[in-house]
Amino acid sequence: MIGSRLGFRIAEENPDRLSLVWRGARFPAYLCLGIAIALLFLSIPILEAIRQRGFVGPAGSLWYFPIMNLILLGISFFLLSLERIITLSDQDRQVVLCKRNIFRTVKIRVPYDEVVSLKLGTDQIYSGFAVAGSSAATRYPVPSLRLILKYGETVLVDRGGRGRLQALGQRLSHHLGKPLEIEEPAK
Repeated sequence: MIGSRLGFRIAEENPDRLSLVWRGARFPAYLCLGIAIALLFLSIPILEAIRQRGFVGPAGSLWYFPIMNLILLGISFFLLSLERIITLSDQDRQVVLCKRNIFRTVKIRVPYDEVVSLKLGTDQIYSGFAVAGSSAATRYPVPSLRLILKYGETVLVDRGGRGRLQALGQRLSHHLGKPLEIEEPAK
């Protein structure tokens, strides 16, 4: 998936180029970062006590606390690094979908000629965890926006609210010069 439920923001829009950006889950990232910084005031004395008296002292049984704090800090940096970008360039005649985090960057380049249309439809998403073939996971419909390519392939652009996806689809459709197909939701 290239987007999120919070949607994309316009980074750049002019007649030749449209660039949309989504930057990670900010609230959980800042929450994790705040907790990690607050707990740093406990982790430093624990580390110092372990350094002075080793693991046999009273603080020795709290060795895991600084490690958990580092993990929380790592999670916050990972969440802050999440970014998705959609760029439509009339000069290059390409749609570039980019997904980034600390560890890697994934780019998909699709020439305008390969795009047949955009489709606002419904995806079936699994909820819950299915373990060893259990039927605990159920499927539910979620609105999605996809690029329909030649030869029947599709590229997921975003999932989320139907109204927001329709506005995004119309903006992309207008810029690409391709039709937006709207599939009626199943009742």
